[in-house]
Amino acid sequence: MKRVARVDHVQIAAPEGCERAAREFYGSILGLQEIKKPLVLPTRGGCWFQCDNQQVHIGVEPDFHPSKKAHAAFLVFSLDELRQTLLARGVHVVDGENLPVRGRFYADDPWGNRIEFVGMQR
Repeated sequence: MKRVARVDHVQIAAPEGCERAAREFYGSILGLQEIKKPLVLPTRGGCWFQCDNQQVHIGVEPDFHPSKKAHAAFLVFSLDELRQTLLARGVHVVDGENLPVRGRFYADDPWGNRIEFVGMQR
């Protein structure tokens, strides 16, 4: 019996004071739309973004340590264009093994969390 309908959101941890860098990386560079957090949550810091029908929540973790293995993966329209944009902004990019019908690479967000980018089918 299917119990889970879909992924609602992904939480990505960040240090205190992360909001400006989050808006630059996830909003300006990746093009995600920032959305308002519920009224009971704004005092906790961080910010939320919409990505199609899912959300990406950047949440403050007081004793923050970047995630080097566990990661979010984003399906992107133009993998090469995003790679060039990230490199132009000084973001280090690491190639991953290509999937059977699409490429991928990894990059760190502003706080060192591993993020995967996967291209649409070729």
